[in-house]
Amino acid sequence: MAMTITTREISYQAQDGTTLIGYFASPVSDTPVAGVIVAPEWWGRNEYTEQRARELAEHGYAALAIDMYGDKKVTTNVPQASEWMTQTFENENTIVERATAGLNTLAAQSEVDASRLAAIGFCYGGKVVLDLARTGAALKAVATFHAANVAPRQAGDAQNIQAELLVLHGELDSMLSLDAIAEFKQEMHAAHIPHEVIVFEGAKHGFSNPLADERAKANNVDLGYNAEAEQQSLAAMYELLQRQLK
Repeated sequence: MAMTITTREISYQAQDGTTLIGYFASPVSDTPVAGVIVAPEWWGRNEYTEQRARELAEHGYAALAIDMYGDKKVTTNVPQASEWMTQTFENENTIVERATAGLNTLAAQSEVDASRLAAIGFCYGGKVVLDLARTGAALKAVATFHAANVAPRQAGDAQNIQAELLVLHGELDSMLSLDAIAEFKQEMHAAHIPHEVIVFEGAKHGFSNPLADERAKANNVDLGYNAEAEQQSLAAMYELLQRQLK
C-alpha cells in the first residue's frame, strides 16, 4: 500500500550562482527517511521526473527531482534540449556542481536521514548521477536508466565511487553502444566497484518513459517506450535501494 506523501518545490543555488528549483516529495513520517535525488532526462525537470519522485516517496523514500538547467526550464523540443544540455558541458564542473547542490539540498531537509542517500537518473540524468558518484559523493546507491553516457569524467575517477551501481540499458539503444557498456563494466571491475548492468532485450533509448514514442515521432529521434523494461528496471532499482538504504 502506497504511503501518504507530501510535496513542495525547493529553490537552491548552484556554485555558479544559477537558481535551481527542485521538486521534493516525501512520505509522511515521524522519523527521517533515506533520500534519493532524481536527475532528469535532457528535457529538464518535467512532470515525468516529478512522477518518479512521488513514486519514491510512496515507497518510503524522500526524493528531490533536481533542476539542471535553472528556473526549472523544460522543453519537448530536441534542439532546445540539446542546447541547454550542451551548456552544462561548457564548464567541466557545471554538472557535478549542480548535482552536488541538489544532493546537499536533499540532505538538508528535516525529513531526510543524510546518512542514507542515493541517486537515480534518466538519459542525461544518468550521466549526471554517475559523474556525481565519480566525485566521491556520499551515496550508497546509484541507478541509471538508459544513460546518455557512462564514460569517466577523468581517468581513474572510478576509484572515488562509494556507491553500489546499477546500470539499466536498452539492447537497441542507438545513443550509447553496447561496446561502451562493456568498457564501463571493465572499468568498474578494475576499480573493484560493486555494480550490476542489466540489458533489456529489444529496448531502445528512453524505454522507461511512456512518452518516448510521442517524443520520437515529434522530433525524429530514436526513442521507444518498453513497458516490460520499464517495470523490470524499476523493480531492480527498488531492490537496490531497499538493500543499500535500509
